[in-house]
Amino acid sequence: MRTVIWLVLLFVAAVVAALTLGSNDGLVSMYWKGWRLDVSLNLFLLTLVAGCFALVTLIQTVSSLVSLPRRAREWRMARRERSAQLALREALGEFFGARYGRAQKAVQRALNIQSQTPDLAQDAGFMSLAHLLAAQSAHRLQDKRQRDEQLRLALELAHGSIQARAQEEGARLMAAEWALEDRDAGRALAMLRELSPGVARRTQALRLKLQAARLSNLPLEALRTARLLAKHQGFSKLAAQGLLRSLAFEALDAARDVDQLRGIWLQLDGADRRDVFVAARAATCVANLGAPEDGRGWLRPSWDVLSELSADERTALCEAFVVCVSGLGPEWLQRLEHAVQSFPREPIMAYALGHALAERQLWGKARLTLERICDDLKLPARARRRCWITLAELASRDEDMERRARCFEAAALLA
Repeated sequence: MRTVIWLVLLFVAAVVAALTLGSNDGLVSMYWKGWRLDVSLNLFLLTLVAGCFALVTLIQTVSSLVSLPRRAREWRMARRERSAQLALREALGEFFGARYGRAQKAVQRALNIQSQTPDLAQDAGFMSLAHLLAAQSAHRLQDKRQRDEQLRLALELAHGSIQARAQEEGARLMAAEWALEDRDAGRALAMLRELSPGVARRTQALRLKLQAARLSNLPLEALRTARLLAKHQGFSKLAAQGLLRSLAFEALDAARDVDQLRGIWLQLDGADRRDVFVAARAATCVANLGAPEDGRGWLRPSWDVLSELSADERTALCEAFVVCVSGLGPEWLQRLEHAVQSFPREPIMAYALGHALAERQLWGKARLTLERICDDLKLPARARRRCWITLAELASRDEDMERRARCFEAAALLA
């Protein structure tokens, strides 16, 4: 098709030339000193076109001859660059195929080609990427000395080049991951702190920070990091809830005195403090440390929305309340009686009320309430065991040793 078009254009040019130049009688006169030269206009135009074509051809020929060394150098450089790229691609293929020794050799070939070519050696991005691949291969081979050396070279090359910023960020993230695999949480956190704020908020950086914080026994820092991950959808909703809850438990369990536990409770996020299971764990811990009134205060917001809680949450709430029952005031009795009336099919409410009555020294009501539920299989075993122990203590007050022995025996069978 292209040939046909060119033939048509050639015929058109021939027709136009025949129509315009065939009847052209014009002359061109040229004077030089005493000489005069007359030529036809057609010959002059043809000579002018041929001369221009010859001049352009001469200029291009001279330019090609002059630029021949430069083009030869560029050709050699392009050839070496292709060789380096092929070696790097080969190294990537070997690395993904778990042939790490071969990957190191291929990377070394790529680095040798680049370093032996001055123009290519200026490509810091390529060089740092090759060093990173060599470092990762050395890490897989458990060659820590070679790994650290390659990482240092990659960071040096990337740090001095704006174009290699991505390689520098990747090097620090990889170094943090290697430190975690070596169980060196301090080095991992140091590498993560050197990241820019934007990179530090990426999902992978947050995951590494979470692992490092947990490895360093920093539950509060791990909890804050996990909350950021959950906000960035780094986990599913269910997994995030479970992880946040377990980290809050770790933070609360790490407290060694009441003041430290109060500080940890205040540092928790509002969503964590509204979590019934977290509040129950905190109340249990503070009661065991000798401050049950704080525990009841932390549980109070959940009691105010008791109808909005699930059955498991109400169970955890009541069990924690019983642990915090020491020193209970009379204002709680009405609240507990209302809860029993609102949830008559949940013996856990009667469990909490019975222990509250016992704490308020209403022995008869307490015994009747606990005897009604102590054999209820809907109650957790630990709650039934506590009911029997409380009934045994009430029997001791009545000096009924036989009933006391039966209660302790029933409690022992649930152990």
